[in-house]
Amino acid sequence: MNGNLINNNEKGWKTAVRIGKTAARLFNKKGYLETSMNDIASKAKMSKGGIYHYFSSKDEILFFILSNYMDLILKDLNEKLSNFETNTLKIKFIISRHIDLYTKNLPEAKTLLKEANCLPKNKFDIIAEKQRRYFQIVSSVVGETVEGPVKKEKITALTFLLFGMCNWIYSWYHPKGSITPQELSDLIYDTFLKGMSRFQ
Repeated sequence: MNGNLINNNEKGWKTAVRIGKTAARLFNKKGYLETSMNDIASKAKMSKGGIYHYFSSKDEILFFILSNYMDLILKDLNEKLSNFETNTLKIKFIISRHIDLYTKNLPEAKTLLKEANCLPKNKFDIIAEKQRRYFQIVSSVVGETVEGPVKKEKITALTFLLFGMCNWIYSWYHPKGSITPQELSDLIYDTFLKGMSRFQ
């Protein structure tokens, strides 16, 4: 990846993002393994050499997509959560924000859920660490919401259940359908809080 070209040049950054979004759509449609650099170049209306000007390999494009999406998820999250007085409001915010980012970045979100394991180990480990940070933040809020002594394993299970509710929508949900993203967020929040009530 030509880091200097991408990070220190606004035009270069925008082009890299456009390549990433194009590639993510192709990965969703064809699968990562089945998508070639020629496919990406053709869909992005660039020469193959133009693609290689920014990324040296398909792995680097995949890493760029996933890393940027996770950075978006993590950006200022702790700071924003500190603005809420109660843990239930924090959970509501986490769910609403997660669904909002998902629906506004569908190709990238789906690529994260379906294709991350295609990364080489060194790059996969970086993405996995960012995912762990996100999990730890959400798990901490879930743990603080539960009143009384609850085993750590149950807090972990509750957090995974919450992520399951938010992430599994990739298999059926369309943001332009009859249920709006906000309505979906509210449904997940209500269902999750009712499930947690047994721990109160």
